[in-house]
Amino acid sequence: MAYLNENYLKLQAGYLFPEIGRRVKEFCDANPDVASDVIRCGVGDVTEPLPRAAVDAMHAAVEELGHRETFRGYGHEQGYEFLREKIVEHDYRSRGIEIAADEIFLSDGSKSDCGYILDVFGDQNTVAITDPVYPVYVDTNVMAGHTGPANANGAYDGIVYLPCTAENNFVPEPPAAHADLVYLCFPNNPTGAVATREDLARWVEYARQHNALLLYDAAYEAYISEPEIPHSIFEIPGAQECAIEFRSFSKTGGFTGVRCGFTVMPKSVRARTEDGRSLPLHPLWHRRWSTKANSVSYPVQRGAEALYSDAGKAQVRGLVEHYMGNARILRDAAIAAGLQVFGGANAPYIWVKTPGDLSSWAMFDRMLHELHVVITPGSGFGSCGEGYFRMSAFNSRENAIEVARRLQKLA
Repeated sequence: MAYLNENYLKLQAGYLFPEIGRRVKEFCDANPDVASDVIRCGVGDVTEPLPRAAVDAMHAAVEELGHRETFRGYGHEQGYEFLREKIVEHDYRSRGIEIAADEIFLSDGSKSDCGYILDVFGDQNTVAITDPVYPVYVDTNVMAGHTGPANANGAYDGIVYLPCTAENNFVPEPPAAHADLVYLCFPNNPTGAVATREDLARWVEYARQHNALLLYDAAYEAYISEPEIPHSIFEIPGAQECAIEFRSFSKTGGFTGVRCGFTVMPKSVRARTEDGRSLPLHPLWHRRWSTKANSVSYPVQRGAEALYSDAGKAQVRGLVEHYMGNARILRDAAIAAGLQVFGGANAPYIWVKTPGDLSSWAMFDRMLHELHVVITPGSGFGSCGEGYFRMSAFNSRENAIEVARRLQKLA
């Protein structure tokens, strides 16, 4: 009999979002008369159709594959240069950041990359992770054997937890303790918080002092509306020596079902060996991709490229404005209901304090049973998320308005 990876046995309960789905299904099965009335503001999945520019580009690419003269087989393992050049031009050089096209690695999404990146790191690393946090960061480290078991509160031995609270605006200060790898996500999922230039400069300084690496998830950067807030960690001097950035087309171009994202791996980022050598990570990350994957399909990459066209950029702006319009509606309604509200200004998530002493899951049940609205319990993102819940603005305008109306019943 084959042996299993026993690190998986350390994982706590089920992954948060399938657990939410299970509870919602259970409620709907028990209450079929109101099942169609349930509005989901929990999982951060997009609802609006793909931008027309991407659809047309993917149709054209599929047609190319149907003819011998224009057929393509395996592409470059990092992704086609036509898309990597567009990314470099529009996402980095336009902001004064010098990133080379061969430092871009295309994938099926930043969620995947946040787990894949652990392939090139050893299990000796001390990992620091914000709390509350997107569960993938913690769970993939558990799966990779980078932690000990969980304690009674669900915290894992071997992880340095960085508390994010209302008192620090949900942006943690660098710890006094040493960490080798630090996960940061801004605009933040789940709290909707953003980090200022000064905040990120402190983290870059910490990384340089500790020879640490920052794993920076910028999947929601397109939702930043305040001009002084950085869109990339690489806007901070020195970051290209100590940071890796993850980006996604999921929440900009609506590619949650299409799947496309990328990692920026600067050639100047290095890590050490057990015998004390300092080696660049870029060739190792490239070897990982050339061995384990063949990048993203050609039609999908043409669709992503089209998002950088004039028409595509306008359509992406329209999507962002739609979801942020929903965020304003939900945020205002929650405030009007007397709730303490954070986020929703530079991110499509609204982070809400539960009323009184209500726990996060108790609030989940109340919202589902009384309002027929699905939210995400904050405790599912970590112990510091207890007493909060997250509402997602990814929905139709009609649903956002209806949820806002229902929220007034909480007042």
